[in-house]
Parts: sequence; structure tokens; C-alpha cells
Amino acid sequence: MNTSLVLNLDVDVLKNAEFYAKTIHKTVPQLVEDYLMSISPVTHIEDKPLGPITSQLAGVIKLDKSINYKLLLEDALLEKYF
Repeated sequence: MNTSLVLNLDVDVLKNAEFYAKTIHKTVPQLVEDYLMSISPVTHIEDKPLGPITSQLAGVIKLDKSINYKLLLEDALLEKYF
């Protein structure tokens, strides 16, 4: 269901938004909707279909449940950047 929203913006802000939207092939309302969805506490990841490459790769790697992969990632990032 769609509804309307009226925004009062500075002219320069709107011009910049229109320019940015044009460069990424979107409209300003799409930008606003994307932004509001990104800050929303409820995300609907399940609603979005996976891309073809992601679908093909999903489940390819079997992970060991006893390993804390967040710690491994943290160690690798610390080693790389520090």
C-alpha cells in the first residue's frame, strides 16, 4: 500500500538529491523510501528474493558450530589494519 508524503526541503538539498538519484537511476521518493527502510527497526530481509549468484552459493559451505566466526573475523581485521 502506498501513501503520500509532502516534504519541505531547501532548494539546494533537493537539487543535490535529484542529481544523486539520477546518477544511481532512482527517483527522489525511492531514495527517501530506501533511507526510511534502512533506519527502520524492523527489517524485512525475508521478503527480498536472493539474487541468482547468492541462490547458487547458499549452503555451499558447511560451518563448524563450535567456532566463533565473529572472533575469527575480528582477529583477521585487526591483523590486516593494525
